[in-house]
Amino acid sequence: MPLLRLPEPYDFELSTGRYRAFGADLANLWLDGALHRVVGRREVRIEAARGGVRVEPLDAETRPVVLTLLGAEFDLDSFYDWARGDPVLARLTEALAGLRPPLAPDPFEALVTAITAQQISLHAAFSIRNRLIQRFGKRAEQAYSFPTAQRLRRADPDELVGLGFSRRKAEYVVGLATEKIDYAALAQLPDDEIKARLVAVRGLGEWTADWFLARHLARPRAWPAGDLAVRKAAALFYPDAADVRALGERFEPFQNLTAHYLLAGLYSDRRLDP
Repeated sequence: MPLLRLPEPYDFELSTGRYRAFGADLANLWLDGALHRVVGRREVRIEAARGGVRVEPLDAETRPVVLTLLGAEFDLDSFYDWARGDPVLARLTEALAGLRPPLAPDPFEALVTAITAQQISLHAAFSIRNRLIQRFGKRAEQAYSFPTAQRLRRADPDELVGLGFSRRKAEYVVGLATEKIDYAALAQLPDDEIKARLVAVRGLGEWTADWFLARHLARPRAWPAGDLAVRKAAALFYPDAADVRALGERFEPFQNLTAHYLLAGLYSDRRLDP
């Protein structure tokens, strides 16, 4: 399998942990020690290797998707240098060195996934997401492609309700699929403008917009202050912080990476107590 070199540091096990933590994800499938993702019509296998990852097939189509999926664009060196000035983050970045938050390569998938996870546990969200993928996606070998907007705009909301969506969320997903959003143009806008355009779409609130900035666009200052897990992590590691949104200003300009390291610290089985 061809080798794809990644920026150092990189820890494959830590960085792919999200794909195992809440159950199987049929569109980002962890199987036999490797991550499987459908790119175009082909299934790509990604596994750990010295100096990066081995990817099959690796070419001009699959390379950018794999790099995005593995969070290669994050500047960990600058973050780690900055984090040394904060006792909590200094400890987290040492214990979790090489963690690169995985990114959703497709914007529509990122938004549908966020809608699915609104106000329910991530275990439940992953189960519902998988049923959606099985019903409306396409299987390659082991993994499935995520359903396209074209496919979901033809769906009846009742079909999604049958998969476990609430009536309102089913309408949100089908409605989003019918929206004429230029995602490439959206990605060129400042954070505030992106959030304003997203929250104007029915079913997309500030929580969803924040995670879109964080987990699709990798915006450095994205700070999902409304997320319950982020709030729990903030309370654990910064118990004196009265306002989580205001706490984000303390992490300028690395709010996104800080949020992910706090979450990883919250869920990690390593000794990361405050």
